[in-house]
Amino acid sequence: MNTLLKVIQLHKNESALIKRAVKNNREAQHMLFEMHAPKMLSVCRYYLKDVYHAEEVMMNGFFKVFTNLKSFRGEGSFEGWIRRIMVRESISYLRQQKHVEFPVEEVDIKNEFTNNIETEIEVEEIQQLIDELPEGYKIVFIMYAIQGYKHQEIASLLDIAENTSKSQLFKARKLLQDKITNRNTTSYGTK
Repeated sequence: MNTLLKVIQLHKNESALIKRAVKNNREAQHMLFEMHAPKMLSVCRYYLKDVYHAEEVMMNGFFKVFTNLKSFRGEGSFEGWIRRIMVRESISYLRQQKHVEFPVEEVDIKNEFTNNIETEIEVEEIQQLIDELPEGYKIVFIMYAIQGYKHQEIASLLDIAENTSKSQLFKARKLLQDKITNRNTTSYGTK
Protein backbone atom coordinates (compact mmCIF):
# COMPACT_ATOMS: atom_id res chain seq x y z
CA MET A 1 0.00 0.00 0.00
CA ASN A 2 2.83 2.40 0.82
CA THR A 3 4.41 1.79 -2.59
CA LEU A 4 1.17 2.72 -4.35
CA LEU A 5 1.00 5.98 -2.44
CA LYS A 6 4.57 6.82 -3.45
CA VAL A 7 3.78 6.22 -7.12
CA ILE A 8 0.64 8.35 -6.95
CA GLN A 9 2.55 11.10 -5.12
CA LEU A 10 5.35 11.07 -7.71
CA HIS A 11 2.80 11.32 -10.53
CA LYS A 12 1.07 14.25 -8.84
CA ASN A 13 4.41 15.98 -8.30
CA GLU A 14 5.37 15.49 -11.94
CA SER A 15 1.98 16.77 -13.12
CA ALA A 16 2.36 19.85 -10.95
CA LEU A 17 5.88 20.42 -12.25
CA ILE A 18 4.68 20.13 -15.84
CA LYS A 19 1.95 22.71 -15.22
CA ARG A 20 4.49 25.10 -13.71
CA ALA A 21 7.03 24.42 -16.46
CA VAL A 22 4.45 25.24 -19.15
CA LYS A 23 4.30 28.70 -17.56
CA ASN A 24 8.10 28.99 -18.07
CA ASN A 25 8.90 28.40 -14.41
CA ARG A 26 12.66 27.74 -14.63
CA GLU A 27 12.79 25.87 -11.31
CA ALA A 28 10.10 23.42 -12.48
CA GLN A 29 11.87 22.99 -15.83
CA HIS A 30 15.13 22.30 -14.04
CA MET A 31 13.49 19.73 -11.77
CA LEU A 32 11.91 17.95 -14.76
CA PHE A 33 15.27 17.98 -16.49
CA GLU A 34 16.98 16.49 -13.42
CA MET A 35 14.31 13.78 -13.17
CA HIS A 36 14.57 12.66 -16.78
CA ALA A 37 18.05 13.59 -18.06
CA PRO A 38 19.86 10.38 -16.97
CA LYS A 39 17.41 8.10 -18.79
CA MET A 40 17.26 10.36 -21.82
CA LEU A 41 21.03 10.47 -22.09
CA SER A 42 20.93 6.66 -22.20
CA VAL A 43 18.36 6.83 -25.00
CA CYS A 44 20.57 9.17 -27.02
CA ARG A 45 23.65 7.09 -26.25
CA TYR A 46 21.99 4.02 -27.77
CA TYR A 47 22.10 5.79 -31.11
CA LEU A 48 25.33 7.77 -30.82
CA LYS A 49 28.75 6.30 -30.07
CA ASP A 50 30.22 9.52 -28.70
CA VAL A 51 28.83 10.48 -25.30
CA TYR A 52 29.51 14.18 -25.99
CA HIS A 53 27.35 14.07 -29.12
CA ALA A 54 24.72 12.14 -27.17
CA GLU A 55 24.73 14.91 -24.53
CA GLU A 56 24.43 17.55 -27.26
CA VAL A 57 21.48 15.74 -28.83
CA MET A 58 19.86 15.29 -25.41
CA MET A 59 20.19 19.01 -24.67
CA ASN A 60 18.65 19.87 -28.06
CA GLY A 61 15.90 17.37 -27.27
CA PHE A 62 15.17 19.01 -23.93
CA PHE A 63 15.06 22.39 -25.65
CA LYS A 64 12.31 20.94 -27.87
CA VAL A 65 10.62 19.37 -24.83
CA PHE A 66 10.32 22.71 -23.07
CA THR A 67 9.45 24.64 -26.23
CA ASN A 68 6.64 22.20 -27.04
CA LEU A 69 5.55 21.38 -23.51
CA LYS A 70 2.11 22.91 -24.13
CA SER A 71 1.47 20.17 -26.71
CA PHE A 72 1.85 17.40 -24.10
CA ARG A 73 -1.76 16.38 -23.49
CA GLY A 74 -1.16 13.94 -20.66
CA GLU A 75 -2.06 10.98 -22.86
CA GLY A 76 0.48 8.34 -21.95
CA SER A 77 3.49 8.93 -19.80
CA PHE A 78 5.49 12.13 -19.82
CA GLU A 79 8.68 10.07 -19.90
CA GLY A 80 7.46 8.27 -23.02
CA TRP A 81 6.69 11.61 -24.67
CA ILE A 82 10.20 12.87 -23.89
CA ARG A 83 11.71 9.57 -25.08
CA ARG A 84 10.04 9.92 -28.49
CA ILE A 85 11.52 13.41 -28.84
CA MET A 86 14.98 12.09 -27.95
CA VAL A 87 14.70 9.24 -30.47
CA ARG A 88 13.70 11.67 -33.22
CA GLU A 89 16.51 14.05 -32.28
CA SER A 90 19.06 11.22 -32.34
CA ILE A 91 17.90 10.00 -35.74
CA SER A 92 17.87 13.55 -37.08
CA TYR A 93 21.42 14.10 -35.84
CA LEU A 94 22.63 10.88 -37.47
CA ARG A 95 20.98 11.80 -40.75
CA GLN A 96 22.59 15.25 -40.71
CA GLN A 97 26.04 13.92 -39.84
CA LYS A 98 26.29 10.68 -41.74
CA HIS A 99 23.49 10.62 -44.27
CA VAL A 100 22.17 7.34 -42.91
CA GLU A 101 20.93 5.04 -45.63
CA PHE A 102 18.64 2.06 -45.44
CA PRO A 103 19.41 -0.13 -48.45
CA VAL A 104 16.40 -2.09 -49.64
CA GLU A 105 17.14 -5.77 -50.11
CA GLU A 106 14.87 -8.76 -50.01
CA VAL A 107 15.67 -11.05 -47.09
CA ASP A 108 13.97 -14.25 -46.02
CA ILE A 109 12.83 -13.07 -42.60
CA LYS A 110 10.90 -16.28 -41.94
CA ASN A 111 14.19 -18.03 -41.20
CA GLU A 112 15.23 -15.43 -38.64
CA PHE A 113 17.59 -16.84 -36.01
CA THR A 114 16.57 -17.43 -32.46
CA ASN A 115 18.64 -15.88 -29.75
CA ASN A 116 19.78 -18.99 -27.92
CA ILE A 117 23.39 -18.00 -27.45
CA GLU A 118 24.36 -18.48 -23.84
CA THR A 119 27.01 -15.97 -22.97
CA GLU A 120 28.09 -13.61 -20.27
CA ILE A 121 28.55 -10.24 -21.87
CA GLU A 122 28.87 -7.00 -19.98
CA VAL A 123 26.62 -4.08 -20.85
CA GLU A 124 29.57 -2.08 -22.19
CA GLU A 125 30.50 -4.94 -24.52
CA ILE A 126 26.95 -5.17 -25.82
CA GLN A 127 26.88 -1.41 -26.44
CA GLN A 128 30.22 -1.67 -28.24
CA LEU A 129 28.90 -4.46 -30.47
CA ILE A 130 25.79 -2.40 -31.23
CA ASP A 131 27.96 0.66 -31.95
CA GLU A 132 29.87 -1.39 -34.54
CA LEU A 133 26.72 -2.08 -36.57
CA PRO A 134 26.16 -0.06 -39.75
CA GLU A 135 24.05 2.99 -38.85
CA GLY A 136 20.85 1.82 -40.57
CA TYR A 137 20.97 -1.59 -38.89
CA LYS A 138 21.81 0.00 -35.55
CA ILE A 139 18.95 2.50 -35.59
CA VAL A 140 16.31 -0.09 -36.49
CA PHE A 141 17.73 -2.62 -34.01
CA ILE A 142 17.65 -0.12 -31.15
CA MET A 143 14.18 1.13 -31.99
CA TYR A 144 12.74 -2.38 -32.24
CA ALA A 145 14.70 -4.52 -29.77
CA ILE A 146 15.52 -1.97 -27.09
CA GLN A 147 12.88 0.73 -27.30
CA GLY A 148 9.95 -1.46 -28.30
CA TYR A 149 8.80 0.30 -31.46
CA LYS A 150 6.80 -1.75 -33.98
CA HIS A 151 7.98 -2.00 -37.59
CA GLN A 152 5.12 0.21 -38.75
CA GLU A 153 6.20 2.96 -36.30
CA ILE A 154 9.86 2.60 -37.28
CA ALA A 155 8.98 2.84 -40.96
CA SER A 156 6.95 5.98 -40.32
CA LEU A 157 9.64 7.67 -38.20
CA LEU A 158 12.48 6.82 -40.59
CA ASP A 159 10.46 7.33 -43.77
CA ILE A 160 11.23 3.83 -45.03
CA ALA A 161 9.12 0.84 -46.05
CA GLU A 162 7.97 -1.52 -43.30
CA ASN A 163 9.74 -4.42 -45.07
CA THR A 164 12.96 -2.38 -45.10
CA SER A 165 12.65 -2.05 -41.32
CA LYS A 166 12.18 -5.80 -41.01
CA SER A 167 15.16 -6.60 -43.23
CA GLN A 168 17.39 -4.10 -41.39
CA LEU A 169 16.45 -5.74 -38.08
CA PHE A 170 17.09 -9.20 -39.48
CA LYS A 171 20.53 -8.17 -40.76
CA ALA A 172 21.40 -6.40 -37.49
CA ARG A 173 20.47 -9.45 -35.41
CA LYS A 174 22.40 -11.75 -37.73
CA LEU A 175 25.48 -9.54 -37.60
CA LEU A 176 25.27 -9.27 -33.80
CA GLN A 177 24.85 -13.02 -33.51
CA ASP A 178 27.94 -13.55 -35.67
CA LYS A 179 29.95 -11.04 -33.60
CA ILE A 180 28.91 -12.70 -30.34
CA THR A 181 29.67 -16.16 -31.69
CA ASN A 182 33.11 -15.01 -32.90
CA ARG A 183 33.76 -13.30 -29.57
CA ASN A 184 32.80 -16.42 -27.63
CA THR A 185 34.79 -18.69 -29.89
CA THR A 186 37.86 -16.48 -29.49
CA SER A 187 37.31 -16.02 -25.73
CA TYR A 188 37.02 -19.72 -25.00
CA GLY A 189 40.11 -20.60 -26.99
CA THR A 190 38.48 -22.72 -29.64
CA LYS A 191 39.67 -20.48 -32.40
